[in-house]
Amino acid sequence: MKIGLQINRFDYPGGNQDIASGLSTIATSADQVGFDSIWVMDHFFELPGIGDYQDPMLEAYTTLGYLAGITKNVKLGTMVTGVIYREPAVLLNAVTTLDVVSGGRAYFGIGAGWNDQEAKALGLLDPLNSNRFDRLEDVLKLAHQVWKDDRSSFKGKIYNLPEPIFNPQPVTQPYPPILIGGGGETKTLRLVAQYGDACNLFAADVEILKHKLNVLKTHCQTLGTDYQKIEKTSLARIDSTGAAQNPKQLLDLAQNLAKHGISHIIIMANKDAQAQSYLKLADTVTKIHEI
Repeated sequence: MKIGLQINRFDYPGGNQDIASGLSTIATSADQVGFDSIWVMDHFFELPGIGDYQDPMLEAYTTLGYLAGITKNVKLGTMVTGVIYREPAVLLNAVTTLDVVSGGRAYFGIGAGWNDQEAKALGLLDPLNSNRFDRLEDVLKLAHQVWKDDRSSFKGKIYNLPEPIFNPQPVTQPYPPILIGGGGETKTLRLVAQYGDACNLFAADVEILKHKLNVLKTHCQTLGTDYQKIEKTSLARIDSTGAAQNPKQLLDLAQNLAKHGISHIIIMANKDAQAQSYLKLADTVTKIHEI
């Protein structure tokens, strides 16, 4: 099993001038102890339940570019980008660039989007009234086209690109893995089966998780997709400090999720954690890799 780290807070001790150093401590420490991936949320406001919406929030792809420069091994991606936030060509260029500058370590994390508060506040498309699933399918189709260096005109349900040139092409072959976030059974999981290389589901309720995976399996059977080739990731409600203090809890959770088909568990970075907290997880990360 793989283990990842989601960084979702930037209100570090010391204020805005210490965001870069705090971020560096978390990322380089996780990279050093053997984490497989680091993820950032693609939001412009902090999310309810994590912090106040006015708390600091960094732009996702600028942040990932910074992380690419200070890490060596971890894969990097968004958990996940709302399709409404960027024009398709701009978004896919950002992912391609991340893959190139990181030496082939990018994931393409994408979803339909849902946060209407930040969208309305910033004058973005309202995700709930913008044909978001049509937009999402267009972007997924376009990704599969342009990452084959197919420059023919693209005409989707929403987007039209007369000459989609992407040069350089990604380092990762055949392309950066496409992770589609969300558990919608009719649309999202069908899109995972049709276009995705990975899914992301919450781990809070194992029975719900099992059900979602069964739905995904059914879609795969219908579409003729190999269910086993789709990477199943799960965002766990445990943070790095809690995991360092009680590594058995993290190990038990990873073992339980593995029984139900999850192959990549993702925990959350604690904004106050020091490098030593991550170093304490080295043995646990090794054991998770052995599951």
